[in-house]
Amino acid sequence: MKSIALFLSFMLLTFNSAFAQTNSEETIKQLSKDKWQWMANKDVDKLATLFDEKCEFVHMGGTWGKAREVDIIKAGFIWYKQAEVYSTNVKFYGNTAILLSDIDLVAQVGGNVVTNPFMVTEVYVLENNIWKMAQLTFSHLSRPVKLKQ
Repeated sequence: MKSIALFLSFMLLTFNSAFAQTNSEETIKQLSKDKWQWMANKDVDKLATLFDEKCEFVHMGGTWGKAREVDIIKAGFIWYKQAEVYSTNVKFYGNTAILLSDIDLVAQVGGNVVTNPFMVTEVYVLENNIWKMAQLTFSHLSRPVKLKQ
């Protein structure tokens, strides 16, 4: 009887751990999806809340911090019009989540609409039970654009 109770306790702990991981994975994926929508909508208030103060952004044209990224979006210098996400993968390292997304990004940059294939790396850190973005990196892929426009 004692071994059955021990086994059931072990199974309950395993189930709870798997559920928490899945729930966190879904939370990060939803947060990323929301972020793409906020970028498309130029909702800089929500983005400013999501981005950590030390957040870094790596683009094809340069690297900068939170204030400049928010200003660029607000002014419309880069308008993230549509992110077509083909796949995502989330890995956790303690209180850090790294999400990789294979996307085609339609953006208006300096008045020109461009579509590029990217592998996007998003790094999120859990602080005080709130996920904050710490890094956003666009890595240009050599594959052709999949998005039908």
